[in-house]
Amino acid sequence: MTSSAWGLLALFLVLLLVAAWPLGIWVARLCAGNLPVWMHKLEAPLYRLAGTAPDKSMNWSGYALALLAFNLLGVLAVYGLQRLQLDLPLNPAGVANVSADSAFNTAVSFVSNTNWQGYSGEAAMSYLTQMLGLSVQNFFSAATGIAVVFALFRGFAAQSTGEKTATASFGQVGNFWADITRITLWLLLPLSLVLALFFAGQGVIQNFAAYKDVATLEVTTYSQPQKDAAGDVVKDIKGEAVMEEFKADKQTLAMGPVASQEAIKMLGTNGGGFFNANSAHPYENPNALTNLLQMLAIFLIPAALCFAFGRVVGDTRQGWAVLAAMTLIFALAVVAIIPAEQVGNPQLVALGVDQTLSPLQSGGNMEGKETRFGITASALFAVITTAASCGTVNAMHDSFTPLGGMVPMVMMQLGEVVFGGVGTGLYGMLIFAILAVFIAGLMIGRTPEYLGKKIEAHEMKLVSVAILVTPILVLAGTALAVLAGAGKAGIANPGAHGFSEILYALTSAANNNGSAFAGLSANTPFYNTLLGMVMWLGRFGVILPVLAIAGALAAKKRLPATGGTMPTHGPLFVFLLIGTVVMVGLLNYIPALALGPMVEHLMLWSAK
Repeated sequence: MTSSAWGLLALFLVLLLVAAWPLGIWVARLCAGNLPVWMHKLEAPLYRLAGTAPDKSMNWSGYALALLAFNLLGVLAVYGLQRLQLDLPLNPAGVANVSADSAFNTAVSFVSNTNWQGYSGEAAMSYLTQMLGLSVQNFFSAATGIAVVFALFRGFAAQSTGEKTATASFGQVGNFWADITRITLWLLLPLSLVLALFFAGQGVIQNFAAYKDVATLEVTTYSQPQKDAAGDVVKDIKGEAVMEEFKADKQTLAMGPVASQEAIKMLGTNGGGFFNANSAHPYENPNALTNLLQMLAIFLIPAALCFAFGRVVGDTRQGWAVLAAMTLIFALAVVAIIPAEQVGNPQLVALGVDQTLSPLQSGGNMEGKETRFGITASALFAVITTAASCGTVNAMHDSFTPLGGMVPMVMMQLGEVVFGGVGTGLYGMLIFAILAVFIAGLMIGRTPEYLGKKIEAHEMKLVSVAILVTPILVLAGTALAVLAGAGKAGIANPGAHGFSEILYALTSAANNNGSAFAGLSANTPFYNTLLGMVMWLGRFGVILPVLAIAGALAAKKRLPATGGTMPTHGPLFVFLLIGTVVMVGLLNYIPALALGPMVEHLMLWSAK
């Protein structure tokens, strides 16, 4: 790595720490309901309207049912908006209704915090759909993830069976309706407002104007088949298509309320772009400063949740330990991806192409990257967005080198626990922490404990389900796609890279990331249906066992630490946790990775 790459990584981590620490204090207060009186007064009408009381705690099953019902209603609302958008207001471009399979896929995608997009945003979605459907779910899906980790916090913090505490009692994990209200009102909305205003000031557009036609600097001449009134291609006497010449002297620029959606897409680790090019588009990400702020926004809440976790359970060292494990894995991924992109393409070297870094060029593999960001900022962004289940991109991952493209894939396959999505990353990492202390307990012959709670057979069965759901979905879905004719039809690059495209798509869907190797044509009934089902099961197939674990822990007596208690805040535990994540999370995928990016890397370098 170059000195500038090290400098950017260090700057990013320092700024993240400075911003996340105070936010973590506020998030801990949100979890405990320790809010100013005026906030409680503003919330009260919402609770009365919903017919609930914020201090009425639920057991884990009641919490889960409320969560599922809320998200199912979200799917129906987003689906309906897409299917009716042509007849609804705020559609100046006259965008047509979305097909049934694409609407289903998109509705599940945004409700599950995946934000996978098989369509071009500016060509497929009206302003109303973008705002009332997609942006609203950006808030609610993010709030859902944070609510689940709040429930798990309370499970660890509960003091004893049957004894009511400030956080939980007899298996109760809080009130879902209060959690999602407070997270949305007092965390996501204020942060999004500030960030949206900053983005707008930097040049991210925010308007309701109609699309604009502007004159291009050059006139482009092109030919295309002539069509008759019925839309059929006109053919000559030889049966060949009659071509007609056109001149393009203007370009249509899409407008819209972008800054407001951009802010929550980053803060909520959502990732769905207003434009097809996502954060590579200058209207979404105009300059290096907005690029840095977008990267910080992606990690901000996940990092703050680590600090909040330590405060809620009464030991801030626990939060630091989890954050340290996440940061070390993240740094190793950055150190792997940047050199892989800086080395360039060996086959171009054989053609005499100069790919070395110099004052006149960035060098390396610049295919699919914006020149205003270069390799370092693009590669760092790729790791951040896949480590945090955000899925937004400022470069095309499909154009990365084989090993460079494998790094984002691996970050997702670890279970999106390296910072991860808002809430989802931390509860995923805590599941691995439970597994780590269970393994350590077996090694020393003691009943495993984590934060004073005994980890027994019931919890380990639930942990196994939570960990195995996504690998099963990824590998089974990939197998189905490469066997089905409709699945193979979407491959644009046959061979190892085509397999990587499918593996990446299923990995992204099951882990609720949303980024893609875009060479795969996935906007088909087959992929829209398959990926929609995988996204839903990947989201709620993990949430349900996590909530069940929270309920089980809340019902357990919290034991005091003794001389035989394994410390879970020191360097030894940090490395044990990292080893558990890598060994358990990644080993499932080694054979699949060998068939895709690893083979492609060997083929690329053997042919130089």
